[in-house]
Formats: sequence, structure tokens, C-alpha cells
Amino acid sequence: MNTPTPTTKRRTRTNTRTDRVPRSGESRRDGFAVETSDRSPSTNLPQRMGTRLWAPMLVMALMAFAAAMVLGILRADAVATTPDDAVRLAQLQHVTAGVMFIGFTAVLSAIAFAIARILGVFRDGGGQLQHTVGNPVQTLRMPGTAKLMIVMMMMGMMAIIVAVIAHFVVAGQLAATADVAAADQVFVILEAVRRVGVALHLVAIAFGLATIVQVLRFQTVRIGELAGPPRSTSD
Repeated sequence: MNTPTPTTKRRTRTNTRTDRVPRSGESRRDGFAVETSDRSPSTNLPQRMGTRLWAPMLVMALMAFAAAMVLGILRADAVATTPDDAVRLAQLQHVTAGVMFIGFTAVLSAIAFAIARILGVFRDGGGQLQHTVGNPVQTLRMPGTAKLMIVMMMMGMMAIIVAVIAHFVVAGQLAATADVAAADQVFVILEAVRRVGVALHLVAIAFGLATIVQVLRFQTVRIGELAGPPRSTSD
């Protein structure tokens, strides 16, 4: 008597993972919010500004630092030759500080613009690579750290510019020895404003570096995905 052979039921494990490419404005499973297109996107406005302005701002900073050094030498000479001329010494103190911090805001802005330029290179190069290998081009949307970098940079620049203008105004209005004490008090206040401006600039640079780290993480993940077959946005 033949006994029926038991049939073994094979369980096929279905892969629930889909390879759908996120549409423009959607977030990927790994949390990156991307914009999807068929071609490499151009750089955005902050990145174009960074490409054009980082070098002029650096040159401006070098010129301002050189001018501040000359003014510092003149003030040192005035201290040695005419120590009783309090009005002239106070004027030179305010003007020197104003010119010096034009240099500071210029060099810190140059660093922030250079960071924006680097981000633009990543955006353009990553898009061209994806387009060349025949994959949909995914571009990381502007992270919150990049937006904070722009805001902090603008706030720091405005704080320093306000302090610089105030230094020049005070220096221009000094006319008598009686005004020197008030000018010294204003100098102390403006020093605090200048330091706040520098701090905001440095925070902006820190956010910019954090943005570079985030872009590098996304680019690393995306390059790993390019080894697979091309995928379509219509899935």
C-alpha cells in the first residue's frame, strides 16, 4: 500500500521593502528630506553668493586689518608724544576699534561664504554624478542648520556694523575734554556689542560646519545606492 508522500509547504518570504524613489519634497526612510529631479540642480542663492563674495570679503578683511595696524601705530605715537591730548587719544581709540572690527566681520563672513561655496560644490557635483550614472537626481533640501547659519551670520554682521558706525559717530562728535568720559563709557558698551556680534558669527560658522557634516552623510548614503540598478520616480 502506497502511503502519500507528505508535501512540504515552503514559505516564501516576501520582501516588504520598496525601492520607490521619494518625490520632490518628501523624506526618505533614513530621514533625509530630498528634492528629486531628472537633472542636476543648480546652486541656490546663498551658495551663489558664497562663491562670489568669499574672496572679496577676505580681501576687505586684510585691508581693514592693515589700516587698523596703522591707526594703532598712530595712537601709540600719540600716547608717547602728546599724552595730555585726551580728545585725540579717544578719537583714535574709537576709530581704531571701528576699523579693526570691520576686518573681523569681513573675515568671519568670508569663512561663512566659503562654507556656502563648499555646500554648492557638493550640491552640483553630487547631482552631476547621479545624472551621469542614470539615476534620478536626489538633492538634500536645505537643512535647518543651514538656515540658522544664514540667520546668525546676518545678526552678527548687523551687530558689528551698528557698533562700528557708533564708534565713528562718537569719534566725530568728540570736541572737548569734557566729552572724553562719556566717550569711554560708550566704548565699553560698544565693546560688549562687538563681542556679541563675533559670538553670533562663530555660532553661524558652527552651524555651517554641522551642515557640511549632514551633507557628507547624505552623499555617502547616496553613493552607496548608486551601485544598485537605476530606479524611476514613477514606481
